[in-house]
Amino acid sequence: MEYVHTMVRVQNLEQSMQFYCDGLGLKEVSRTDNEKGRFTLVFLAAPDQLEEAMATKKPTIELTYNWDPEAYTGGRNFGHLAFRVDDIYALCQHLMDLGVTINRPPRCGHMAFVRSPDGISIELIQKDGSLPPKEPWLSMANTGSW
Repeated sequence: MEYVHTMVRVQNLEQSMQFYCDGLGLKEVSRTDNEKGRFTLVFLAAPDQLEEAMATKKPTIELTYNWDPEAYTGGRNFGHLAFRVDDIYALCQHLMDLGVTINRPPRCGHMAFVRSPDGISIELIQKDGSLPPKEPWLSMANTGSW
């Protein structure tokens, strides 16, 4: 397993960039505007880790700016921790065997979400792309929120 990023939802991207970049000194690694999803993702890295982050996008902080206003309650602005894994299906099965709910199953063979016992959302990302979609994941519904 490999730590990838921490995501934080922000309400004002300009103010957040000023805080994280001008204030803390983080550097922008990449930025993606998603018209269809109506959001912007900005990945930031510490100056001493910029070279690694530019090559691998890790370790980074992901700022997520949703274009439509939303009140973030219950810690929803924190977002999630993300880990790249060798076999997303095997890890999800292992977690299920331990009694963990798979909130967003890896239907696409690439991404899943679970929650820690404290309610922290954890994103699991398949290393080196996606595995071919397969059951039982393909037809498994979402459970709760992530």
